[in-house]
Amino acid sequence: MILNTQIINGTETIDVNDSELSALSSFYKAFNSRNMILTQDSWLNTNEISMDNPIGGIRRGWDEIGNGYHKIFNGQAQVYVEFYDFSIHKTENMFFVTGKERGYFKTEGTEIPLAIRTSRIFIKLNNEWKQIHHHGSIDNPELLKTYQEAILK
Repeated sequence: MILNTQIINGTETIDVNDSELSALSSFYKAFNSRNMILTQDSWLNTNEISMDNPIGGIRRGWDEIGNGYHKIFNGQAQVYVEFYDFSIHKTENMFFVTGKERGYFKTEGTEIPLAIRTSRIFIKLNNEWKQIHHHGSIDNPELLKTYQEAILK
């Protein structure tokens, strides 16, 4: 296990030899810039992948996961998150990270601060890291309710 105090949002400079952090940074760069092509490239595009979070529930396969990102990227709201206070656990062909995300959800009249417990799992395929699972949880019941109401209306 490697504890990390770095903040990952996609704009940081990563050592070229640190392929795990590079994969993580690439995902956050794609997400925060609303880049669907880079987001899809960061995931393994199969039916075996999964995502579980308070807004989308459980999504399985790239089609369902990609549809969720499409809605976020093309919606009225701006969403920004950064990953921090995390640890990396790895083997030769797999790594996962557990940590926290913070950021915001903004619409014209609303800004909601985000605080999410997050884990992401990546596997190495053809010498590239591809995400195969993401789980996010919001611990604060009031924040969860506010966020769900804003997203799902």
